[in-house]
Amino acid sequence: MHIAITGNIGAGKTTLAEQLAEHYGWEVLYEAVDGNPYLADFYDDMPRWSFNLQIYFLNSRFAQVKKIIDIQLANQASPDYQHTVVQDRTIYEDAAIFARNLYESGDMTVRDYETYRQLFTNMMSLVRPPDLMIYLRASLPKLREQIKKRGRLFEQSISDDYLSNLNRLYKEFLDSYQLGPVLILDVDAIDYAKRSADFDAVVRQVDTQLRKIG
Repeated sequence: MHIAITGNIGAGKTTLAEQLAEHYGWEVLYEAVDGNPYLADFYDDMPRWSFNLQIYFLNSRFAQVKKIIDIQLANQASPDYQHTVVQDRTIYEDAAIFARNLYESGDMTVRDYETYRQLFTNMMSLVRPPDLMIYLRASLPKLREQIKKRGRLFEQSISDDYLSNLNRLYKEFLDSYQLGPVLILDVDAIDYAKRSADFDAVVRQVDTQLRKIG
């Protein structure tokens, strides 16, 4: 199956993906952050680097989409080969949240945004939705706390307005998402990284969703 974990910057996606992968024996597909040649420049000058960054993320996410398709075809071809991946952020978020936010805030030009959207639309003909989407909902203070904790220097300059706008667009995206089941976790109220009881509770919720999928 294809499990996707979605959420704002600092919500805890990678941590949960790794914990679930270890628990279930899944493979993690990571977001292209480490080694990304545009991220630091982007946070220093968003209007200059917004298009470059979003194209980089879109391309890396589409490469993951192709890998997921190959895995699903292999699963169908051989009952003995059943491989599940857990993805750190989806291709939908790239367009519906991050690129849209940059465009609406004036940090991406109309020309670049229209080009980006056309490319995204072409890619959608090959994209299958995840079997389960897990959304990590986090308040601005929680995001700030976790961004500070992980210590990426280029993220420390992210403004509150930027994060708040992303939260707003995530809400709009989830409110209209109808491509499959969504499990919403309130990360303000749980700490699955440090409290085993909280992680066990998350696993029980995931198990319930997986049984529904069948």
